[in-house]
Amino acid sequence: MVMVPSALFASTGGTLATYCDDADDPLGLECVNESGLSDRDPRLIITSIINVTLGLLGIIATTIILYAGFRWMTSGGNSESVDTAKKTLFAAVVGLVIILSAYAISNFVLRNLHRATTGIQYGNDILR
Repeated sequence: MVMVPSALFASTGGTLATYCDDADDPLGLECVNESGLSDRDPRLIITSIINVTLGLLGIIATTIILYAGFRWMTSGGNSESVDTAKKTLFAAVVGLVIILSAYAISNFVLRNLHRATTGIQYGNDILR
């Protein structure tokens, strides 16, 4: 059974073993052009994924804050409903603080990682 997968790889005609030697391109982005894949820097892809994820979480936290405020305003003086709305509001604000802290920490780490690996100052124009 081990010979069947090796026979499949051997029958590709050597297309999987294309070798690209470029000392000026440590990430191999120039070699990717031949494959038809994206040549965007993987660090920038990860940065974009983190920013989009934290942005969506921020939108969700803001929506929960609005929901808690709506529940508080429509409680009609019911103390149980007001207490539930206060707890929801407090939890949503804590969540928003955590999300903003995660954004600040990840932004700091990614900027310094980019500067350490490339020697180039990290700017906002890189992300676009």
